[in-house]
Amino acid sequence: MTRRSRAREVALQVLYQSEVNPGTVATDIESFLVGRLRAAPLVDFARLLVAGVDTHCGELDKLLDARSENWRLSRMAATDRAVLRIALFELLHTDVPGPVAVDEAIQLARRYGSEASSRFVSGILGKLLADRDAATILSPDA
Repeated sequence: MTRRSRAREVALQVLYQSEVNPGTVATDIESFLVGRLRAAPLVDFARLLVAGVDTHCGELDKLLDARSENWRLSRMAATDRAVLRIALFELLHTDVPGPVAVDEAIQLARRYGSEASSRFVSGILGKLLADRDAATILSPDA
């Protein structure tokens, strides 16, 4: 596992914890990030992912909901939802190459999701990556 992969994994853990325990305190999140990652650049990257998903969650969820056929976001496993949000945030708001963000998400889904999670995540992110590359991802209605 690369160092950035580890930061993504820790960000996933934070987002999952925040979803199942909405009262999670910011200082606890910060302590968790620092304790798990230690290296400042990795903590910064994980912090960016967590804050980015939190800030853009409404936008991300609309896009995911629009492209996940026969699956409402609320019906998805919490881990799959968090993986998809991280990857989509990276696709839209960072300079991480699209294929890298998608591959990293698939690996996280394989590790933390069900047997079908990696295929599910791959299918949705494949559509979103194609939409982004075709410049049609700018609107959840596209």
